[in-house]
Amino acid sequence: MREFTGFLAFAEHLITLGVKEKILQHGCLEEACVQIEHRAKEKFGEYQEQAGPFEAWAPLSPATIEDRIAKGYTPDDPLLRSGATRDSIEHKIIGNEGHVGSDSDILLWLELGTSKMPPRSTLGGAAFELEPKIREEIGIEYAAFLSGGKTKVPIK
Repeated sequence: MREFTGFLAFAEHLITLGVKEKILQHGCLEEACVQIEHRAKEKFGEYQEQAGPFEAWAPLSPATIEDRIAKGYTPDDPLLRSGATRDSIEHKIIGNEGHVGSDSDILLWLELGTSKMPPRSTLGGAAFELEPKIREEIGIEYAAFLSGGKTKVPIK
């Protein structure tokens, strides 16, 4: 157990912890966003099971399969054609918020569905699937941080 020479030393320690905690928070948020971005991109081309409120992906319609073949794409790799929509997914950290998404209207239509197409969630499904793992990893990081142990997030 760490001992302090007085209240001033203890106060300095708490201030240092406060600053370092912001670094840890940012690092944990960055890692969570990277994981969700990566998992969302993996979903392209593979049928997905239901993930919480996000429906299992319906099979492609025969008309869609015919259209894919006519345009030179594989017949049955859902959401995957050129890869441009998949590759448009990115993440960024703004303050205390992490954002994973895309500026692509196509990804919005895929995520929510349209009147002619059922939803095929990549972002929501990825976040739902990874939430328990991310929560556990953040808990481990904070436990290590508060106990003076080594964290994966580099803190100086």
